Amino acid sequence: MKENFDAFFDELIKHEGGFTDDPRDNGNKRGDGYGNVGSTMLGVTAYVWAEWTGKPAPIEVMKQLTKDDVKPLYKAKYWDVVRGDDLPSGVDVSVADFGVNAGPSRAAKRLQRVVMESQDGKIGPQKLSMVFNMEPATLLEKYAEARAAYYRSLKTFEIYGRGWLRRNDEVLEKAKSMIV
Repeated sequence: MKENFDAFFDELIKHEGGFTDDPRDNGNKRGDGYGNVGSTMLGVTAYVWAEWTGKPAPIEVMKQLTKDDVKPLYKAKYWDVVRGDDLPSGVDVSVADFGVNAGPSRAAKRLQRVVMESQDGKIGPQKLSMVFNMEPATLLEKYAEARAAYYRSLKTFEIYGRGWLRRNDEVLEKAKSMIV
């Protein structure tokens, strides 16, 4: 729902934290071509920030990013891509959060799998109709299960898995509290 973006962003920032340059994080391995082989601030990788701004994203720049800096990026590259404004309340937050964590296309495909639709990674009118036809709490539970299964399939689950599963549980609770 359109009015839920701020709630999504607030929940997201709780989980994304501050600066990191952990070389085990696959998001940090994608060099940006500007001399920063990988770092993340508030969940935004140097690669994504350089792509977004069209400017170099060295570590010094990344360490200075604020919530206000990254909020428009999250709106455009994640919330809007998964059609957060058009999804039911609560479902929007869960799908957008997973989009940040695993990519918007993967988030959309998992949603499509939950509603038994073809999985093309795009949320169009037919898929939205299927989403709205499913009871929201059931949809959110199944979606959280799909997220957890995805996390468990990753090679880095042993390193980050507890945090991912905690995030998944907390986003599920937040999303369920938003069902109208």
